[in-house]
Amino acid sequence: MANIVIVGTQWGDEGKGKIVDLLAEYADVVVRFQGGNNAGHTMVVNGEQFISHLVPSGILQGKICVIGNGMVVDPEVLISEIDYLIEKGIDVSPEKLKISEKAHVIMPYHKQLDQAREKKATGKEKIGTTGRGIGPCYEDKASRRGIRFVDLLDPDVFDQKVKAAAEEKNFYLNQYYGAEGVSAAAIVSEYAPFRDRLADHVADISVFIDQTSRTGGQLLFEGAQGTHLDIDHGTYPYVTSSSTVSGNACCGAGIGPRRIDHVTGIAKAYTTRVGRGPFPTELFDEIGDRIQEKGAEFGATTGRRRRCGWVDTVILRNAARLNSLSGLAITKLDVLGGLDEVRICTGYRCRGQNVSEFPADLSVLEQCEPIYETLPGWKEDISGVRSYEELPDQTKNYLKRIEVLTGTPIDIISVGPGRNETIILKNAFC
Repeated sequence: MANIVIVGTQWGDEGKGKIVDLLAEYADVVVRFQGGNNAGHTMVVNGEQFISHLVPSGILQGKICVIGNGMVVDPEVLISEIDYLIEKGIDVSPEKLKISEKAHVIMPYHKQLDQAREKKATGKEKIGTTGRGIGPCYEDKASRRGIRFVDLLDPDVFDQKVKAAAEEKNFYLNQYYGAEGVSAAAIVSEYAPFRDRLADHVADISVFIDQTSRTGGQLLFEGAQGTHLDIDHGTYPYVTSSSTVSGNACCGAGIGPRRIDHVTGIAKAYTTRVGRGPFPTELFDEIGDRIQEKGAEFGATTGRRRRCGWVDTVILRNAARLNSLSGLAITKLDVLGGLDEVRICTGYRCRGQNVSEFPADLSVLEQCEPIYETLPGWKEDISGVRSYEELPDQTKNYLKRIEVLTGTPIDIISVGPGRNETIILKNAFC
């Protein structure tokens, strides 16, 4: 029996959805523990593409999936996603999809505030938010003004909370942002069908997870975004509004840390980032364009073009420490095929000094120049390779160097988008 946490080690978009989908075969329950529909997981099964934003990837494996208390949920988006999966023939019944009664609900005023704030910002003040109300919902949670699913299920409580929130939010929207306000009565009316549709999915998730673990069930915890978008440990303020590191699997799902047995960090064979924020290894040449095009690097949620660069082991070492990584899963390794040489960032140089650890000061990070090691590339198409031994020697050397520089073994290697296009060196569930 094992319980595993999956986290991103870069700036999100590392391919966590595929790895969760792959490992879900061995799990009994898959739990998403933070974030909202600002995340997007793309999975390819038998040639068919599935995209999820809220429902954990394990739903494709027929597993019980849980939306944890650490998430913020737009009920309209969730219902649309449930309907989408049902149309695809996926079982998304209350027996298969459970929502924590303590998860917070994204409201219309959260989205309006998010968009108005980004519109008002200029230059570096712009965060690059998805505008989906994630940040403002977490703000209300932290200020103890949030609305949870347990509140949504009680019409009287929900009505009172919406009226109080609308009065406050309208002041900000009207007076500060010059934006249109919201109607409390309209929101209450709009959300009533959401309550009816989702009520049977809402449960005490902490108790359910604990019972599953105590009776021998295996748990897979799915994170969203990446370590360097963490609200505490990322490139603040160009971060998300929740904690993305492995420790939050416990807080965001309602379990104790002794329940976690293994932490797998997902890393692309190169690095990408969406939106604003420093990116030391970003490429602005034809190689960066080639990686972007070959890797189809567009955000699953926003459709925005991802910035691309060489793999950065400074941030991978940082992620290994922050998450207590047991192993790495390297994704999109096939994208680097055909290059004459590949580079690995081993450190930074800033103001004449070598920097080996990831700096918190963005003014320092923005001045950091990557220190590279250059290795021979490989010309072969490795997408059809299914064992480590079959990989070209140059590919193996690249992977070994990443292991040495991060101090973390590689457990899984992905050579294509499909579930079967994977080399598993170690399965922590087995």
